[in-house]
Order: sequence, then C-alpha cells, then structure tokens
Amino acid sequence: MKIICVGKIKEKYWQEAIFEYQKRLSKYTNLEIIEVADKTLADKKKNLQEEAECLKKHIKEKDWVITLEIDGDSFSSEEFAKKINDWQMKSSPIVFIIGGSDGLDESIKKRANCRLSFSKMTFPHQLFRVLLLEQIYRSYKIIHHESYHK
Repeated sequence: MKIICVGKIKEKYWQEAIFEYQKRLSKYTNLEIIEVADKTLADKKKNLQEEAECLKKHIKEKDWVITLEIDGDSFSSEEFAKKINDWQMKSSPIVFIIGGSDGLDESIKKRANCRLSFSKMTFPHQLFRVLLLEQIYRSYKIIHHESYHK
C-alpha cells in the first residue's frame, strides 16, 4: 500500500502521529508514504499540472488508485474497511493520493479507480494524512475482527 502526498510534513508532532500509525499498520500491510514537492507558482493550473507529473511517476498501470477529493464518495468506517478488503482481493497495489492545497489535476482524478471523500470540509493536509492513516488502521482492525476504541 502506498500513500502519495503533495507536500512535506515539517512539524514534529504530525511526523510523530504519522510514524505511530505507520508502526501500527506494519502488523497488517507494507506501507510506503511518498511525498512530492508542492508547486507554488502564481498559476494554479500550472501548479496542478506539475504536481500531477510528479505524482504520475509513482503510479503504476496496475495500481488501484484512490484519490482523496471533497466531491468523492463517502463511506462509514465499516464500509471503508470492506472496500479496502475488496481492493486487496483484486491483487493490485492500493495507492491513495492526497493532493496539495489546490487539490488534484483532472488527469489524476481521471486515473482514479475510486474518488474518496472524508467530508465536504477542507482539512490541513498534515492533519488529513493522519486522519487517512487512522482510518486505514481502523479498517484493518475491523477486517481482522479486533477491538478498537470508538
């Protein structure tokens, strides 16, 4: 499983939270987090295109791609766990993509096998990375019928 993110995590407290979930998830899956540089040109469309090119370098043809988008599909934690289990059964590597502050280029959205939304709200990308990791971890706990706090 891969999580490809636009932008780097600089704050130590976010890094520690991410590391904690990576450690917990190591019991269930090999997880790779890839960070690509965010672009800060004045032209938003050009930023998205350049970020998309960086993201595409880490996406293989056989990957099952899930983009995180405000307008994507929403699932309960139980439904998300079932989706992860189903996606794993396809024997394709699962790749989550978190865009930068301007979102994702249309070319990345079109490549997605699933467009996922956690909320109609906008979250800081550092926080969202932790939220995604927590929900992936929760999914594995559900899949394996293990207890986890609610």
